[in-house]
Amino acid sequence: MAAYDKADLERRMAGAVESLKHDLTGLRTGRASTTLLDPVTVEVYGSHMPITQVATVSAPEPRLLSVQVWDKSNVGPVDKAIRSAGLGLNPIVDGQTLRLPIPDLTEERRKELAKLANQYAEKARIAARNVRRDGMDSLKTDEKKGVFGEDERKRHETEVQKITDATIAEIDAAAAAKEKEILGK
Repeated sequence: MAAYDKADLERRMAGAVESLKHDLTGLRTGRASTTLLDPVTVEVYGSHMPITQVATVSAPEPRLLSVQVWDKSNVGPVDKAIRSAGLGLNPIVDGQTLRLPIPDLTEERRKELAKLANQYAEKARIAARNVRRDGMDSLKTDEKKGVFGEDERKRHETEVQKITDATIAEIDAAAAAKEKEILGK
């Protein structure tokens, strides 16, 4: 049984790109959006959970997010998670509700958001490279098992590298477009 599966590699690399695009939609250029908090994970009940599993996130005003925490004991961890997420948001605690005023987009804030977009892109590049590594490892395993010879392995490795290069180019393009949108250029 061959371990190398080109369709699976393409699917996993496409998943890295989709994950990046989802993360980038959370980076808003000045408007409140509930997707802004999608990358935030909260440590509660002994595990890390997305914020949407411990609270309701809403945008009651264009420049304000409201986070209604369901369990009173989780207000502190949710506050801490939002502050440490690197989004530049400072929650105001009001009972079980956290209000997040969206700061004006100063040049400094724009640079912070662009930096965060680049961090997301780097995570996606790393994911794509990990998929490439898995593909290369399965090719070597298949060659050792005698599924195919060295020439065919090298041909498949070139194929995997082309898929990886195309995926990384797509990641770079998405990151560059978001950076352009954020910086207003």
